[in-house]
Amino acid sequence: MNAVNYDKLMLQTLANCADKRLLLHSCCAPCSSYCLTELFGKIDTTVFYYNPNLDCEEEYEKRKREQIRFLEETGLADFLDCDYAQDDYTAVIKGLEQEKEGGARCTACYALRLERTAREAKKGGYDCFATTLTVSPLKDAERINQIGFELQEKYGVQYLPTDFKKRGGYLKSVELSREHGLYRQNYCGCRFSKREE
Repeated sequence: MNAVNYDKLMLQTLANCADKRLLLHSCCAPCSSYCLTELFGKIDTTVFYYNPNLDCEEEYEKRKREQIRFLEETGLADFLDCDYAQDDYTAVIKGLEQEKEGGARCTACYALRLERTAREAKKGGYDCFATTLTVSPLKDAERINQIGFELQEKYGVQYLPTDFKKRGGYLKSVELSREHGLYRQNYCGCRFSKREE
């Protein structure tokens, strides 16, 4: 059991963020749905779509289109795009290809996406950065938040701690996905998670 309640920390931090700007890394529209409804009105949010881990460009573009459509329908956040950069992912997981799902390879993937988000947040003058990854019950929120705090020190941009799966967040994301007719993939996105489904 985690000693730190990242959901409580998020709520405490957001109490003083009405005039701040957040760059929120998103892996897909379904995962972002609940996160964005939770953040709306508490902080000015821009969704950052950077997912070089996706197994092919077709999947990348499909998820991106759904993310944009969800934002256009709801007006919950602005959108900042990245090009599909699978070479970024291939480089950081080199030597970790045989790791089990949820292990060191996933940690490297979390770090890759969070670091790019932190860099973009600094470059764009955002006050803080975060990720939607913690909404999934399959993702290690403790590890993700530790990486976020390390990057906060490295880049000098505040990291917003989260554990979006708390308070029924994951189930609410499933409901919102159904309500908006969102494409909800059945694997994380990388070729390894597809192999293990």
